Amino acid sequence: MRVGIVSDIHCNAAGLECALQAMGEIDELLCLGDSIYDYRFSNDVVSMLRRLNARTIQGNHEEGYFRRHYGGAPSNGAVDIELATWLGQKPDEIKVTIDGRSILMVHSTPWKPRGEYVYPSSAALRRFGTTDADVLLYGHTHVDMIRRVGPLLVINPGSAGEPRDRGQGPETTCAILETTTLEAQIIRCRMPMAGITRD
Repeated sequence: MRVGIVSDIHCNAAGLECALQAMGEIDELLCLGDSIYDYRFSNDVVSMLRRLNARTIQGNHEEGYFRRHYGGAPSNGAVDIELATWLGQKPDEIKVTIDGRSILMVHSTPWKPRGEYVYPSSAALRRFGTTDADVLLYGHTHVDMIRRVGPLLVINPGSAGEPRDRGQGPETTCAILETTTLEAQIIRCRMPMAGITRD
């Protein structure tokens, strides 16, 4: 199967659309959290994820957003309550088997406390090797990476909505995983900086 992977969309519906177009035909979409901001919701982004039946987890921004609303959907009339409820019920990690491959989806790290930024040069990257899975998917850093840590394939798709890597410029990123061969690639989507919005 051809699996699309996105993370850290941060309310950027145009960025998510760009990523989806750049990935082309996929069999399944996985979202690794931070689809919204901790202070702002996006009906457009969450609606797309739900419509595509994306396997979605919460990141630190979802946790912050729903914590501010005491775990319930906000009463702000601009926020679609049904969409907020859908996102608010998502877990902070998912372990799924696709094509016989065990895939663990987390936003930052598989260990607690969550929230550590593990960059490609981080010594903590070695800790991923203790994960009981074939593939570990994580986001949080907004820096894309594909790396083998022992037998484990580690993929960070970067950010489909808010690029922060200095060399990335206006390019948002996502990833594709071929579950049959366990090969992965980073997909870059160049869009005008004006398209990278906070709403």
